Amino acid sequence: MIASESQLAENCKSNSDHYPDFPVTAPAANPVFYRTYSRKAMVSRESWTEVTARNLSGLQKLGYLEEDEVSLILQMLEHHKALPSGRWLWIGGTEWIQNPENFSGAYNCTSTNLVDWEAFGLMMDLAMMGCGTGAIIEPHLIAQLPIIRNNIVISEVTDIGVTPIAQRQDSTTYNIKGNKVTIKVGDTRRGWVDSYQLLLELCSDDRFEGPVEVCIDLSDVRPIGEALKGFGGMANPVKLKDLYGRVTKLLNKALGRQLNSMECCLLIDEAALTVVAGNIRRSAGMRQFCAKDHSAIGAKEKLWQQDEEGNWCIDPERDALRMANHTRIFHSRPNRDVILEAVTKQFQCGEGAIQFAPEAIARANADLLTTPELHSEFIDLYCQKGHLEVTRWLHLKYPEIDTGELEHRLNRYGLNPCGEIIGADFHCNLAEIHLNRIDPNNLQEQADAFRAGSLAAVCMLNHRFTIERYQQSRIWDPIIGVSFTGLFDFFVHAFGTPWLKWWEAGRPQTPEGLIFKNKEIEFLCRWKEIVNETVWSYCDRHGLRRPNRCTTVQPAGTKSLLTGASPGWHPPKAQRFIRRITFRKNDPVALACIDYGYTVVPSQSDKDEQGRLLDDPFDARCTEWLVEIPTEVSWANIPGADTVEINNFSAVAQFDFYMQVQKYYTSHNTSATVEFREQEIEQLTDAIYQAIHDGEGYISAALLARFDANATFPRLPFEPIDETTYKNLEAAVLKRRVNNDFFAALQRYEIDEMSEAGPAGCDSDKCLLPLAKPTH
Repeated sequence: MIASESQLAENCKSNSDHYPDFPVTAPAANPVFYRTYSRKAMVSRESWTEVTARNLSGLQKLGYLEEDEVSLILQMLEHHKALPSGRWLWIGGTEWIQNPENFSGAYNCTSTNLVDWEAFGLMMDLAMMGCGTGAIIEPHLIAQLPIIRNNIVISEVTDIGVTPIAQRQDSTTYNIKGNKVTIKVGDTRRGWVDSYQLLLELCSDDRFEGPVEVCIDLSDVRPIGEALKGFGGMANPVKLKDLYGRVTKLLNKALGRQLNSMECCLLIDEAALTVVAGNIRRSAGMRQFCAKDHSAIGAKEKLWQQDEEGNWCIDPERDALRMANHTRIFHSRPNRDVILEAVTKQFQCGEGAIQFAPEAIARANADLLTTPELHSEFIDLYCQKGHLEVTRWLHLKYPEIDTGELEHRLNRYGLNPCGEIIGADFHCNLAEIHLNRIDPNNLQEQADAFRAGSLAAVCMLNHRFTIERYQQSRIWDPIIGVSFTGLFDFFVHAFGTPWLKWWEAGRPQTPEGLIFKNKEIEFLCRWKEIVNETVWSYCDRHGLRRPNRCTTVQPAGTKSLLTGASPGWHPPKAQRFIRRITFRKNDPVALACIDYGYTVVPSQSDKDEQGRLLDDPFDARCTEWLVEIPTEVSWANIPGADTVEINNFSAVAQFDFYMQVQKYYTSHNTSATVEFREQEIEQLTDAIYQAIHDGEGYISAALLARFDANATFPRLPFEPIDETTYKNLEAAVLKRRVNNDFFAALQRYEIDEMSEAGPAGCDSDKCLLPLAKPTH
């Protein structure tokens, strides 16, 4: 019997009276929760209790969960120990997500092979549903795209929002008269997407001779600020009108030939730039290029530049490249010089990450490569002989696998925007354990949390996608990704200050260090086994194909703020820091933050006529706010803990910990951002080279130049502070506070519909950081 949402809400105990609210070490929790995950419910936003009930109701219905499974998930949700994906927190259990055409909106991220015009449309559609979009843009895929044969001339783009609501059409329609085409854009998500995809199709349509004149009619598209029904949030077509001209300009440059990889990338990113709402919500993208693709290598170099007065400006022709991370795919083992070049480039411009595809493909075929020996043999053969020979090898070993599935298996190296899932034409299927909320000495509590997270994710395998390529991929390769956050916090609580001191020393292979490493391995292996057992048992009972890889680690940026966890496996920025959260100006949640005592400053994007940052958040020129929240990690006051300088943790120590997680917990990939200084380039190069050549399980990691003392970038998301500063700031917050009840403060300002539509697909703090290294 399926419990109703009202019954579940009744079972969910009161936030304030019966179970812990967001922990005191998570001061950003209320602002982030009400901004990002709480939907409009009747006259105000949902409470955590209501979100829990809605989420669980949706999971129960979709996953046919048994009573004890529902009870377990509820318990873990109530205490913030195991959470579903960020997208499910927003949309799970709503009427909107029950429509098969909207199923993708339940997933944080995706990856789509770029083989036809529909793939471009699909990625825009996914972005509009809140999904991050990954794309492999290698020659063997984009060579399947048609030749650009028609010059497109945009003769007119009408104004938005002219047609009265009752007279608007939902679908995009078009009319062709000779070489003139009129596109009337429908007032729906699909309407936007179809108009974009139709423009792409016109450029290769052989019905036309000579230039094609196109008129874009946007009169039916709802204007800025009008509510979106079902999905939530507000319409924001501020960049839609310019999309068609920007796309046409790209297409016309390729007249008479096929698009190159960078043009494909820009076409996707221009659509993503249009989808992003008011520059506040981030788009999330991953673009994977062939390692030898010279049109892609260096694409982001000098994207941002400083003028003579020190003001930062972006190249307008390449502005859209901000929408995605770029990764170079290596199908054989790169030599040290190549890795050195890539690491150096990442330090200089944040671009050029190395992905070792053979390891990704081997992991994605774990059900065939069932021993370490087979795993290594496959990688060696792939590197030495290539795709064709390894296809023959697998066919001889497994003749029962048909050609279509075998080809799919050998293309499972697509990455989602944050790089934690590997596959082909897939949807991420995520849940997250908040280890900072769990007792290291309580093995049952750990087991319960990982079981609950596994159940929350595996329920999604019951979705049947309407898009053939995604549904076929799910049939051949069901994907689960049970992640965790707060691993660093968990180990500090487990091992104390000596573990921090060992980190500070670089995680050396000392007798004490080997003891720490073995204990880490013990935890990681136990959790992985619990996930596998839970997922496979559920699949067997429900007649579903078992996923062959079930564990991953997300970057875990936004959701970690709900519990104050250090994101993913990463160390925190410091024991104490100012965390800055972005809001639109006068957002009700931001106004509640002011009443709660937090300070507000203009964002980095708000400047005066001379390019200087504004100081007054109420200045008429200000459009975005940063709410400043003093924060202290849960272990900051353990004796001796605050004497350890986290900012000095070496890149090699970070890489060593990342690979520990990658080898003993993760079966997909571990999302990693290793921060490094210029003098560490050689050491980090050696570490990556060894990990690839010694078969340690490396797939891909992001590298980020470390900023000292905020360098030339003020108002970064994190600003480390000392204990005295933290206490002074916290005292000032309490002095300014005019309302101790955050929700009550929010209700004072909650009048209009919310502008947001849930979390961005990529839940990563690194998306908030500048693309270039600081210059002095």
